[in-house]
Amino acid sequence: MNLIRNLDQLPTAWRGGAVAIGNYDGVHLGHAQIAARLAAAAQQVGGPAVLFTFDPPPAALLRPDHTPAPLTWLDRKVELLLALGIDGVIAYPTDEALLRHSARFFFEHIILHRLAARAMVEGPNFFFGHNREGNVELLRRFCERSGLNLEIVKPVEIDGQVVSSSRIRALVAAGNVELAARMLDRPHRTAGYVIRGAGRGAKIGYPTANLGRLETLLPGEGIYAGVAHVDGDRWPAAMSIGPNPTFDEAALKVEVYLDGYRGNLYDRRIEVDFLARLRDIVRYHSVAELVAQLQRDVQATRELVKATSPRT
Repeated sequence: MNLIRNLDQLPTAWRGGAVAIGNYDGVHLGHAQIAARLAAAAQQVGGPAVLFTFDPPPAALLRPDHTPAPLTWLDRKVELLLALGIDGVIAYPTDEALLRHSARFFFEHIILHRLAARAMVEGPNFFFGHNREGNVELLRRFCERSGLNLEIVKPVEIDGQVVSSSRIRALVAAGNVELAARMLDRPHRTAGYVIRGAGRGAKIGYPTANLGRLETLLPGEGIYAGVAHVDGDRWPAAMSIGPNPTFDEAALKVEVYLDGYRGNLYDRRIEVDFLARLRDIVRYHSVAELVAQLQRDVQATRELVKATSPRT
């Protein structure tokens, strides 16, 4: 068992180690640095490396109208965190009672009493307690008084930019999935369920899976090259996010062409990785002109996928 949601089910083996607390949305390079230091701190104190996160994120309760779309869904987040060498993940259920806890109560009740932590690892922008009253300096004082080792991990930078979930969201929203992938150390991934569309793609030789019930932030409008994951297999995927002006459709749609796939995907859940943004969405004067461009998009996708080794 690598994930628990209830501290009453906390295994004894998860107590007495090193703990890191945060949202960890996206599980990016900065989070990987914290995970590496957490594993080292756990080894030093002879206990487990445990990550404590929240489900849903506190912002979903505090600012429901301004909560950003997530970069990862919970199971994916846990999978990625465990791949970094963490022993266990606690996805604590966020409720009003939790948000009312003072910083001192949270530290004493959760960190000391329930987790019996002997070390902590955090980033410099860590806040905790009611109204985010606790910061790393207060945490440092609490840890010193209680005999806990505390390490504050410096931010990771790429091209002079700090790697953060908010920065990655901005890059994805702008369509810059390449730089987002560098900060994530893998392509941005979303997931959704295949719904019925107009069926035009099949008529012109490029049947697409229309995705609904999407689980993460979508890149900005455009045509993308990526990889679709279906039943453990990878398929080159040319993807369109946005309207279809050639057919006078203004509604935003997510359409995925799985190159080489033959089968029925309706109502099935698929996951897609975004490797690169190929171009803008434009209106074509004829279906033949559109098909010619689709051929170029699919060929570019094939070449990008071939050049990209499988990533988590």
